[in-house]
Amino acid sequence: MIREREIEQFMRRVRSSGLLDPKAAVIVSRAPGRLDVMGGIADYSGSLVLQQTIHEATFVALQRVSGTTITITSLPANEDDPMRTFSLGAFSLLQDGEPLAYERGAAMFSGMGDHWVSYVIGVFLVLMHEQSLRLDHGMNVVIGSSVPEGKGVASSAALEVAVMQALAAAFHLQLDPRESAVLCQKAENLVAGAPCGVMDQMTSMCGEADALLALVCQPAELLPSVPIPPEIQFWGIDSGERHAVSGSDYGMVRTGAFMGLRILSEEGKGNSWNGYLANIRPDRFEAELRQILPEEISGAEFLRRFSETSDTVTKVDPNRLYKILQPAAHPIHENERVKKFRDSLLQNQKRESWSELGELMYESHRSYSECGLGSRGTDLIVRLVRKAGPSHGLFGARITGGGSGGTVVILGRAESTAAVGEIARKYESVTGHRPHIFEGSSPGAAAFGTAQE
Repeated sequence: MIREREIEQFMRRVRSSGLLDPKAAVIVSRAPGRLDVMGGIADYSGSLVLQQTIHEATFVALQRVSGTTITITSLPANEDDPMRTFSLGAFSLLQDGEPLAYERGAAMFSGMGDHWVSYVIGVFLVLMHEQSLRLDHGMNVVIGSSVPEGKGVASSAALEVAVMQALAAAFHLQLDPRESAVLCQKAENLVAGAPCGVMDQMTSMCGEADALLALVCQPAELLPSVPIPPEIQFWGIDSGERHAVSGSDYGMVRTGAFMGLRILSEEGKGNSWNGYLANIRPDRFEAELRQILPEEISGAEFLRRFSETSDTVTKVDPNRLYKILQPAAHPIHENERVKKFRDSLLQNQKRESWSELGELMYESHRSYSECGLGSRGTDLIVRLVRKAGPSHGLFGARITGGGSGGTVVILGRAESTAAVGEIARKYESVTGHRPHIFEGSSPGAAAFGTAQE
């Protein structure tokens, strides 16, 4: 019933916009954003991550129409936002009869104000390359989203996943959810130009309501979901500081982590740990390997000594200085923290364990800051939560996703909504920013499915 009501509400907006051909069938899809409960940036290093879908979601209405023009429109999120429309010829995505190379697709949107379209066209190009999608018709694509951009809750992944679901349905492509999510990540990496890991797309596609998606990012191994005990709840508070996975801080930390992996693989007794830092045991790292890593190294020196990293979506800049030790140490210890968090939820689910879970979140947040991914706003929210503490039903908090702003996830008793609201009010009184509070979860895109109108 909720599913049908959401589709009806979205389609009412779409029809009133006059953007669709009333004679052509419409495919409707939906994909939620996510709260990064534990794991975060350790995903690209192979860590276990725990993710919750959020109530906010992106809808896509797609129809195949006559002609060869693809028109993509993003409906305004509120009355203050403009409607954004972008059109291109389907054949502009071809070169000599073949799909446009990813690099040329990325160059189409580099530096332009309509960069948001690259997340949509990226999905088109990936399906053309990997699934032999043939664009022999025009298309209308209308997007409506309640997932706010730049808040660190995977707005780009929700867009990619919703477009992927609609396109697959419209062209009768048989893709399993995991495969679809990995293709969405490829679109973001190679066309949109954001060096993200896979957890956002996997959560938006495969997540379940009222449970944490458990994913080992090697590259994308789903474990059984972790039910969220009814006694507790996760909230998100938006710091108002804009987060971007494509930003330099995230990219520098990711590159530093892969540089550290290369150094350890070369000088750490020849062990590559199957290509993932998260496979290194924390005790061995501290006893034997930590001293191998420099605190920092110039890109030029690294390239001279080690040539390159194994990362396919970042490059070492010879003119930059990279932190190495902390970006490499973070996923090693984060993977252990996430495992403890998951095991505690699965095995204990006792009231006395909630504070232990909270401490793991605080440790994760501190490690982010040591990587250089903290921010004044997110640090303030975490301090306010810690000060309120268990006496107000709040046990832990941490920055989410790529860091450097965005949203803070909070763990508390299920009845602590008022305490979370008080944190938001105190934050507003200090910063002047009225934060959005994320509360509740919803089905992932695979569970929601698609509808034909």
